[in-house]
Amino acid sequence: MRDAENERLPTNLRVLFILETVGNSATLLTPTEIARKLDLPKQTIHRICTRLLEEGFLAREPQGKGLRPGRRMRHLASGLLQASHLHQMRHQILMKVARNVSETVNYVMPGEEGMHYVDRVETDWAFRVQLPIGTDVPFHCTASGKAFLASLPPKARQQMVHSLDLEALTPNTHTEPARLLAELDEVNRAGYSLDREEFVEGMVAIAVPVLDSQKRFLAALAFHGPLIRLSIDIAISRLPVLQSAAGELASLME
Repeated sequence: MRDAENERLPTNLRVLFILETVGNSATLLTPTEIARKLDLPKQTIHRICTRLLEEGFLAREPQGKGLRPGRRMRHLASGLLQASHLHQMRHQILMKVARNVSETVNYVMPGEEGMHYVDRVETDWAFRVQLPIGTDVPFHCTASGKAFLASLPPKARQQMVHSLDLEALTPNTHTEPARLLAELDEVNRAGYSLDREEFVEGMVAIAVPVLDSQKRFLAALAFHGPLIRLSIDIAISRLPVLQSAAGELASLME
């Protein structure tokens, strides 16, 4: 009896499983063999494979029935490898910044729940603030979040701020839209943003935007540290390091 969970798999996932099965096989597979491996209906697999053949994701050997990766699937694989290569280069840039500022460096992108930590390099200091990759942090009280908000056009910025829950996480958190908007105007002019113990008491941070070729916001490059080691003045003094690295990161996307 076929597994009921497999029967409920959406078509887009079935396509990915087919491509994965063909790509990982040491031999050519027929649609029937693929259906057997995936425990899915033969008619469904034949139909999807036919479409993948038509679109160039799969190819058939001239004298056989077995399927192999097609031109578009090979290009997809190459693109994924290239994306991995970009990640490696991005991480190397973050490592260079971390060596220069001696604090934890973060590459943060906007998401639905807040600013999302995509990459980071930890400081060697024993005392540090732990915000691992995958963490979501608020827009309104973090340096990276304010860098993003300040990049929005004025009307969108105002609408976004008024839509946020301006929760007070520390005594320094902006909880009034007008005060936050005034700071965002200054961030937009200055080109960098600060977290003055607004997210975590005893922690400060600085961030700059990473922009694409059209000057649109891609991510924030930031570093943070405990106030006993990193003052706002020291953070600002290291701004040129962040700005130079942000330029390098932007060039990776061109």
